[in-house]
Amino acid sequence: MDPRYPRDVWQALTRPRYLLSPWPWRAAAYLLTGAVLGAVLLVGLAAWVTVGGVLAIVLVGLPLLAATVLAGLPVAALERRRLGWIERKRAPGAHADPSKPGAHAAPSKPDAHARPLAPDAHARPLPPDPHARPFAPDRHLHPLAPDRHLRSPAPTPHIDPPAPGLRAWLSTRLREGATWREFGHALLTACLLWPAEALLLLVALVSPLAMIATPVLLATAGGGREVKVLKVWTVTGQPAAFAAAALGVLLLAAGTYALGVAAAARAALTRRLVAPPDGGTRARVAELTRSRARLVDAFEAERRRIERDLHDGAQQRLVALTMSLGLARLDAPPGGPLAEQLTRACEEAGAALAELRELIHGIHPQVLADYGLEAAVADAADRSPVPVDVGFVSPLPRLPQAVEAAAYFVVREALANVARHSGAGRARVEGEYGDGRLVLEVSDDGRGGADPGRGTGLTGLADRVSVLDGRLSVTSPTGGPTLLRVEIPCEPTPKDGPCVWSSPRTASSSATA
Repeated sequence: MDPRYPRDVWQALTRPRYLLSPWPWRAAAYLLTGAVLGAVLLVGLAAWVTVGGVLAIVLVGLPLLAATVLAGLPVAALERRRLGWIERKRAPGAHADPSKPGAHAAPSKPDAHARPLAPDAHARPLPPDPHARPFAPDRHLHPLAPDRHLRSPAPTPHIDPPAPGLRAWLSTRLREGATWREFGHALLTACLLWPAEALLLLVALVSPLAMIATPVLLATAGGGREVKVLKVWTVTGQPAAFAAAALGVLLLAAGTYALGVAAAARAALTRRLVAPPDGGTRARVAELTRSRARLVDAFEAERRRIERDLHDGAQQRLVALTMSLGLARLDAPPGGPLAEQLTRACEEAGAALAELRELIHGIHPQVLADYGLEAAVADAADRSPVPVDVGFVSPLPRLPQAVEAAAYFVVREALANVARHSGAGRARVEGEYGDGRLVLEVSDDGRGGADPGRGTGLTGLADRVSVLDGRLSVTSPTGGPTLLRVEIPCEPTPKDGPCVWSSPRTASSSATA
């Protein structure tokens, strides 16, 4: 790391040229602006609370008093920007040595099979080129150069509201812990920090500067006879005045270190309260979670749209074509070649209609949208070539559409795998909802040995469940049985109540459960 460009005040304090660098004045400016901000904040909060207390008699001041909690938001935003004065963000590639050419390039991974290059004992070093110029790193590309673009503000710990509007914004902010930390930071700044900063500036900066100016003050204001230093002792001659100035220089040097330590401690406290290290990560994770949920909802809405278009468009046209072919076959002479061709056309149209209906059912079954997950699972059991028993501990409530769709397709894919690969003679689907969690189990008496690594079926099911923060586990020892368990956290939808629909197979299985 280049000692000329420390990353923050702490590193600058360890450099021998700290007193000659801009860091002491940055620390002084940081503390001075913090003292001014704290004083203004104290006056503003006092005025706001006073007005809110007076207007509380007519109930208008109650919202004003409640809004005091949000006073920390603009203060924290300003503090995050002020951190850039004494802290510099490390740019990518900051670990590179700036004194070497190519230090700004991304480091390449070492080759595991490469052998170290041994120096040639007979080789002679090349003579230096007299016309070559020493490499000077670009100031704008240097990872630690004092460029203002690197002093960007700290990331905000707040997340974006899930919906536009003032109500969603207030609801999100009041539920965040960052809002309350920032409010506490604002109170701490207004009541305690700014007086301490002002006192430190007075002792460490103003007093030594006043002592340094003693000879000038003695020659001007004192008339060359006497002058009081800091209102404490009297200086009556130039030798004593220059001695006070020398002492002031020493105190100023010590004061600049004190200012650096205080500014670094103040910045660390501020970063802890208004810009925690994981604040940006939490915000990004929350945004990714919401975007993932939006993608799932959009995916399910697109599936339903495709199913509706096929049902209302292509299927109806195939039905009309089948009816037209049937009427034409009735008008054709019986036993002739035209009648045979129309008969084959009717059969092909009927087969295409059956395949289209099965495709529509596979995209998004209408029974799932109309009657819920329990009825859709029973319908999938009826369609399975392997006999399936379906049993639920209690009737399932209507759940969010994404949860019902994911659970249904997991069950359907599991039953398809049972029919194709397990060699089972019977399967069973069980489920229940409780404590905010949907649990489904699909078991069979087949040969077992299901391995997610040998195909993408189980992996795809696990990915689909994980999108909803759910979990899928498979137990399939060699020789069987196989048990697939799905757990999805969810809450019932408030509009629709429980819906129970059962086929004869469901009724019989429930009686035996």
